[in-house]
Amino acid sequence: MDIAITATDANQRFSEVLRDIQAGETFIVTSHGRPVARLLPIDHGQNQTAAIDLLLDHLNTLPPRTLPGWQRDELYT
Repeated sequence: MDIAITATDANQRFSEVLRDIQAGETFIVTSHGRPVARLLPIDHGQNQTAAIDLLLDHLNTLPPRTLPGWQRDELYT
């Protein structure tokens, strides 16, 4: 589960946050109440990369969809 932390707190407690990340915690860093970054262990990110690769492999097995034609000007109307 992600732990919310402000950018100010993350800056002031950076060493502590890094220790928690090494222990497997993940953090969502917020600035002015909005999420701006996710801090997570590197191994966790590699698992995410593997999951994305599996998803892309699956999507590549699906038949292509035929979409109706469009004109560039239609995008701006």
